[in-house]
Amino acid sequence: MTDQELKELVASLAVFHKEARGEIRELRAAQRETDRQIKETDQQLKETNQRLKETDQQLKESIKEARLRSRETDKQIKELGKQIGGLGRKFGGLTEGMAYPSMKKLLRERFHMEFIVPRVEITRNGKNMELDVFGYSNGSLNRAVVVEVKSRLDQEGIEQMDRIMARFDEFLPEHSDKRRFGIVAAVDCSPEMKNQVRQRGFYLARIQDELFVLDSPESFRPRYFGKVSHAITP
Repeated sequence: MTDQELKELVASLAVFHKEARGEIRELRAAQRETDRQIKETDQQLKETNQRLKETDQQLKESIKEARLRSRETDKQIKELGKQIGGLGRKFGGLTEGMAYPSMKKLLRERFHMEFIVPRVEITRNGKNMELDVFGYSNGSLNRAVVVEVKSRLDQEGIEQMDRIMARFDEFLPEHSDKRRFGIVAAVDCSPEMKNQVRQRGFYLARIQDELFVLDSPESFRPRYFGKVSHAITP
């Protein structure tokens, strides 16, 4: 190798060494940037995990609070239902109390009932039935009248009257030989309910001057309930 070739080799090695050192510096810088990004990512993951933990805790607390509110709401609804039921019973009892004196007079004068009893409760074979007012006469008349009193008459009230009349013999077999019919006494009654009462064959009694009076046309013929059902003239 000549001196010239040796010089060129040394020069090229110097250039290579310089370039290598530059690349090493770049690699180190890239490594430092990578390390920095890894640290940032790790920090972000830690922060994300912390936020997830906080969110999970908040969610648990929200669920717990919602359950507590739900139980409290259920409790309030039950209490309100009891209060409404109590008011309904009080108002229903008040209506029945208002109805009885005028019903007693009506049953005696119009239907000639000898025995008139309010709030009849009957138990037969473990089953119960209640009658707001019950009147009957023995002898030649041999009739029984059931009165159902409603503050506001609805479809269920009419169906209830039907059920009472259908189960009459089961609960009052001692009166099964009597002609019997029903009177629905209502403080509030829509025209539709009024028509249904008459179509079912029940007398309708309404409040008039603070007294219950019959609200049935002269042509109305009540339905007789018993072993044979037909219209009769009371």
